[in-house]
Amino acid sequence: MTLQERIDLSETHVCTTVFPFLTNHHDTLFGGKAMSIMDEVSFMAATRFCRKTLVTVSTDRIDFNKAIPSGSIIEAIARVQNVGRTSLKVKVDIFLEHMYKEGRELAIEGVFTFVALDENKQPIPVLEGLDIE
Repeated sequence: MTLQERIDLSETHVCTTVFPFLTNHHDTLFGGKAMSIMDEVSFMAATRFCRKTLVTVSTDRIDFNKAIPSGSIIEAIARVQNVGRTSLKVKVDIFLEHMYKEGRELAIEGVFTFVALDENKQPIPVLEGLDIE
């Protein structure tokens, strides 16, 4: 399997509905909840990519481009963007769909960095043991 094929196979999509208990006082998706969704979906994509124990070590800039109102559907899409020696970066986009209208638009985007760890919580090579051509 090539690196690109492995990246393609690890892409992860998660959809959810924005109910009122997920919103702030403006009746839009709470930023912290959006970041939690992004961290979780990026973790899933990273784990699917390398099948190793991973921890989130940082996030790059997260852009909240569009408020997401209560009663919307969101789809978070995570894709491995860069593979280092012991770390990998995962790009996450959250798309907004209004429940009763066609179409969707990019609402939030960011990048999360993960490090692969051994049983002693020491960094290990991400690609070690993977069958990559």
